[in-house]
Amino acid sequence: MGSTTQQGTAEVIVAKLGGPGNIVSLTHCATRLRFVLNDSSQVDQKAVEAIPGVMGAVPQSGDRFQVVIGGAVQSMFNQIMNLPEMAGLGKNQTSDADVKAAARAKGRGKAAWVDSFFEYLSDSFRPLLGVLLGASLIIAFASVLDAFNVIDFRAADKSASWIFVDAMWRSVFYFLPIMVAYNAAKKLNIDPWVGAAVMGALMTPEFSSLSDVSKFTDTVCTTSSSLGTESCVAQVFGLPMQLNGYGGQVFVPLIMVAVLALVYKGLQRIFPANIQMVFVPFFSMIIMIPVTAFLIGPTGIWLGNGVGNGLSWMNGHAPILFAIIIPLVYPFLVPLGLHWPLNALMLVNIQTLGYDFIQGPMGAWNFACFGATAGVLFIAIRDKESEMRETATGALAAGLLGGISEPSLYGIHLRFKRIYPRMLVGCLVGGLITGLSGGVTTGAFAFTSLLTIPVFSPMPLYAISIAAAFVTAMVLVIISDYRTPEQKAESLANRLQAESDLALEAASVAAPSAAAPSVASTTVSAPTTAVVAPIAGHVVPLSEVEDKVFASGTLGEGVGIRPTDGRVTSPVAGLLVTVPTSGHAYGIKTDDGVEVLVHIGIDTVRLEGRCFEVAVKKGRRVAVGDLLVDVDLDGIREAGYDSTTVVVVTNSKTLSSVVPTTGVDVVPGDTIMDVAL
Repeated sequence: MGSTTQQGTAEVIVAKLGGPGNIVSLTHCATRLRFVLNDSSQVDQKAVEAIPGVMGAVPQSGDRFQVVIGGAVQSMFNQIMNLPEMAGLGKNQTSDADVKAAARAKGRGKAAWVDSFFEYLSDSFRPLLGVLLGASLIIAFASVLDAFNVIDFRAADKSASWIFVDAMWRSVFYFLPIMVAYNAAKKLNIDPWVGAAVMGALMTPEFSSLSDVSKFTDTVCTTSSSLGTESCVAQVFGLPMQLNGYGGQVFVPLIMVAVLALVYKGLQRIFPANIQMVFVPFFSMIIMIPVTAFLIGPTGIWLGNGVGNGLSWMNGHAPILFAIIIPLVYPFLVPLGLHWPLNALMLVNIQTLGYDFIQGPMGAWNFACFGATAGVLFIAIRDKESEMRETATGALAAGLLGGISEPSLYGIHLRFKRIYPRMLVGCLVGGLITGLSGGVTTGAFAFTSLLTIPVFSPMPLYAISIAAAFVTAMVLVIISDYRTPEQKAESLANRLQAESDLALEAASVAAPSAAAPSVASTTVSAPTTAVVAPIAGHVVPLSEVEDKVFASGTLGEGVGIRPTDGRVTSPVAGLLVTVPTSGHAYGIKTDDGVEVLVHIGIDTVRLEGRCFEVAVKKGRRVAVGDLLVDVDLDGIREAGYDSTTVVVVTNSKTLSSVVPTTGVDVVPGDTIMDVAL
């Protein structure tokens, strides 16, 4: 029954706002629906306020409009978004995908072919993220058992059971070339199964058997003195063919599919459409399998080995520099999708060298990223930012347990630019520890998460480096905040607004006897025309208040009072909607909708109630001059805090005018702001 009623309320709200065609976008905070409209003049505000379940309606500057719902705002938002007539709404919202696209757009250069090349690489790997993560966690599980001497993970004579476990993760890495070929062909708009078939031909048992010198007497095998790897050459159709193991290779399918696309599309132009299904795949395979086996395969192997050996040389001769560069460049490569080539090199290293030296330093980047997210989560919990708390919690879980940085990156870090410099310091610290201590290697491709720590060697060094990266980034974000002063002010304003709305909601459903007695409890106040001084002292403009949030005017028009007496009274008549346990701030809403905040001292919330003797409770009605709190001003100053008391009209933007009076000495009851509704 309640759901049906709410559905009806959702429909009425949309109708009274001018219908779905008048709504450009819709978001919500903790208590309010936030609409952007095409034409705000179409809104019937009184009708909106009269809707059951609506606590109020607040016009904003421009064509923005807020509908106050209270604690049920998320449910009401969902109901509105699920209305059939609202289908498609939200296309103008900034999603994580939008952030990702914007980041990539900024990284685009003038050469379109360069952008296309990196998109080709990225889209060839990105769909494999899930199976790569799954395989890496299987490896992590086996490595944990190996660390506790349950099973020798690297032994050659394991039982059939553990050989089967090996097959679970080796299936992904061995057949990775076929998967990459499929995705790459799909990216280039050709039949992906042809790409997979061409690559698969070089991974069949028949192809592998060509290196059997006992069976094929014209096959010659030699061993490389530098790499210790065996290289075989077979005579096929009278031509020498270099034989390679292509399991786990990625450069070969990427090069092969690029050539295949030219052949495939050329054949499509030759053959009529009605016979393309048969002859285009046929000739593509007839042409590309030999070309790949004789030319592209050996070239791809050579290229991968060459780049890998070059990085290995740098890691061997300048390990500190290498360990620092890797984590510092990753935060810029990932948003652009340019990190996949390095991931490909990791796989090549494991295939050719038997180990990889890139993933260790890369762990410093990942954990610095997760540390920054943890810092954001700490601030969100402290400041009661429910939406950011949910975002950061999910992103941190995905990172620490799965090694996935994208939720943190696109959901938080790229939205708040202050995070990157702090995160980079964490990257630097982690990379420096890794480099100074000789580096970290791994014999398996693994996503860097808490679960895969045992995969890395030496494990204590890796654990210390990622912990240092994590803690450094987290502490720096907590100390300096991830928001600009303007963003922080907006966040605080939204929180105070939400607290006020929720207090009103609670007061409206409370029994009359639940409220504290008051002389004005049964009467409606006269229209508000002024805000009076709540405390004796000298009035100064907000711009002279030593608090950037208040001084910026973000919370509304108001004044500061440098107090000479500690008795604080109500500056207006209305309902107390905010009375924190710290006693340092009071929010009052008048019967005609004026919202006033009295904030005693700067940062005095940290006193945790000391120096404040509160005389009222939230939900009580007060008259002008009613005592709110007795304050020990000397105690505040002795504790090192500024005692300036700030009085602001938090919804001043919705009123006709709020005119402060400053530069005068006042006592409680003197006018400090003239108000016009």
